[in-house]
Amino acid sequence: MAAPFGAAARFDVPEIDTFTRPYWDAAADGHLLLRRCGACGRAHHYPREFCPHCWSETVTWERASGRATLYTWSVVHRNDLRPFASRTPYVAAVVDLEEGPRMMTEVVDCAEGDLRVGMALEAIFRTAGEAIGESAEGAEGAEGGVVVPVFRPDPSS
Repeated sequence: MAAPFGAAARFDVPEIDTFTRPYWDAAADGHLLLRRCGACGRAHHYPREFCPHCWSETVTWERASGRATLYTWSVVHRNDLRPFASRTPYVAAVVDLEEGPRMMTEVVDCAEGDLRVGMALEAIFRTAGEAIGESAEGAEGAEGGVVVPVFRPDPSS
């Protein structure tokens, strides 16, 4: 999804290609996908066509639970790139997915003072660029937005 000539570049919208299309389609349906290696059995994220652990090309898509724990985070108070400047402050985070891989993401619906290493999180999905708390409906929002996974505190914990 390259920006049209003369349009401002979007740094918050990933480009979808043939390989990653299943990941983005699943996100639009409210599911997080991982890749799992058929040779060593380990899951990984971000999606790659080979296993980053053993280099096998025998990897397949697998639906993840959507559960994670907070590994680390940073509250971003200033970001001069459009459209991030209008979203500050936001919580950039790394989470440990229940299946093992670490994932860079954003934590939403949580006050800065309530963040804790190891806190239980759950994946939710929103259209890239929309305000926190708005829900995603379909692979592409009204303006062609890509649906992305973000995490919030798990209410069941």
